[in-house]
Amino acid sequence: QVHLVESGGGTVQNGGSLKLSCAVSGNSDNKYYLAWFRQAPGKGRDRREGVAAIDSTGGTSYLRSVKGRFTISQDNANSTLYLQMDSLKPEDTATYYCAAAHVSLRWHVEQRFPAPTNSYWGQGTQVTVSS
Repeated sequence: QVHLVESGGGTVQNGGSLKLSCAVSGNSDNKYYLAWFRQAPGKGRDRREGVAAIDSTGGTSYLRSVKGRFTISQDNANSTLYLQMDSLKPEDTATYYCAAAHVSLRWHVEQRFPAPTNSYWGQGTQVTVSS
């Protein structure tokens, strides 16, 4: 079973940058697809929105509002997933979660659909952007 641990969150000013990391274990055979989701303050778990996803070919997808500002990547061993966030805005304030699923999450991000119910999640890392 895959295990996910996020880190790198914090508080930054409008226009600042942060890089999130997600340590991934239990995915040495690459049978899980990875993505970043976020949950805005006051919204429930069922309102988590996909921010960025990556598939086994390295193809990526982004939420329209973050395209050009955020970059998803993973290391060669696929043991760490990253989210570089630049030009941060107050509306990016949320708890960011690493997600893993048995299907590609690119479509879920592009179509703003929730992650599959059998997805795996990390504990989340808080990102706060002050105006």
